[in-house]
Amino acid sequence: MSDKISINNLYDLNETIASDYLKGFEFPWEALAGIKDMILGLGEDLPVDRYEKRGDDIWIARSAVVFESAYIKGPCIIGENTEVRHCAFIRGSALVGNDCVVGNSTELKNVILFNHVQVPHYNYVGDSILGTYAHMGAGSITSNVKSDKTLVIIKDGTERIETGIKKVGAFLGDHVEIGCGSVLNPGSVVGRHSAVYPISSVRGVVPENSIYKDRGEIADRI
Repeated sequence: MSDKISINNLYDLNETIASDYLKGFEFPWEALAGIKDMILGLGEDLPVDRYEKRGDDIWIARSAVVFESAYIKGPCIIGENTEVRHCAFIRGSALVGNDCVVGNSTELKNVILFNHVQVPHYNYVGDSILGTYAHMGAGSITSNVKSDKTLVIIKDGTERIETGIKKVGAFLGDHVEIGCGSVLNPGSVVGRHSAVYPISSVRGVVPENSIYKDRGEIADRI
C-alpha cells in the first residue's frame, strides 16, 4: 500500500492536539472510528485557564470567538483563537484546532481539523481529516457516502485500497487549497501543497505538489 497517503506523509503532527492519537495509525481513514472517544479523553485534560466547558462534552477555548447563532453538539473541542461564524452547524465528534475558521453555514461531523484550517463559506466536511493551513473555497464539500452505499475504496492509479468503511470523506494534506464549488468524492486524498481547480469533481489520490485541473489532468505545482 502506498505510503504517500500515510498519516506521516500527509500531516505535520505537531499541528494538532490529536497527535498522540493519530500516531497509532498508519492511514488516516483508520482514525475515523475513534474520533468521538479521542475528543472525550482530550477534553477532560484541557487546562481550565484556557478552555471553558460549555454544555455536555463541549470545550471551547476562552480566546475563541463563537457567534451566538452557531450550533455546537458534543463531543467537540474548539481551539484557541478560532472563529466559529454565523449559523455554523457542528454536529459532534469535531476537533477544531487553533487559529481556524469555521464559516457561515458550514457543517462539520466526525472530523479533525488541524491548526490554521479554514472552511469559511458554506462547506460540508464529514468523516474527514484536514491538515494544517488547508483551505476549502466557498461551497466546496466532502462527499462521504457513495450513491450505492457500498464500502469506500480509495483508488490510487491502478491500486485499489479497501477501507472497510461506509462513511469516508476526504483527507487533505497540509497547505492544500480546494477551489470553490468542488466536490471531494468519498475517499479522496489530496497530498501536501496541492491545489484543486474550482468546480472540480475529485476522485482518488492527488499527489503532493500538484494542481488538479480535471480527471486525468494533474500538473506539477511549481
